[in-house]
Amino acid sequence: MILGLVAVCAPLGDTCLSRGMTYLPAITLAHPASLVAAVFTPWIAVGIALLIGFFASYLTALSWADLTFVLPATAFGNMIVVMLSRFWLHESISYQRWVGVVLITVGVGFVAHGPSLTERPTASPIELAAVEAEQEQVR
Repeated sequence: MILGLVAVCAPLGDTCLSRGMTYLPAITLAHPASLVAAVFTPWIAVGIALLIGFFASYLTALSWADLTFVLPATAFGNMIVVMLSRFWLHESISYQRWVGVVLITVGVGFVAHGPSLTERPTASPIELAAVEAEQEQVR
């Protein structure tokens, strides 16, 4: 379920941001007030909320699985972005982009086959003592 959220929240968030920004004039860093105002438009606010959901689920996934297992879930989001861009935002997508996204998705499929968690290195007794000493100093 967490990997599903990782795969869906980022593309949906990015698509909502894109939709919201199409209705606004160009924003520059020279005018930070326009950037702050943009954050409070509905589509952009939804996009930001979805990207926060992505980040939370991404951190959760990384706490129990390796990056090489979690990252392919985000790469599958490329296919979702292209589909949403074409059919929801009505953007024109060239043949080369479709082929590129398919190649990336297929390549990620090859990388994704493997264990979710590789063996983590264990700390030596000296390293453990150093960590405990640091924690004791903080207290």
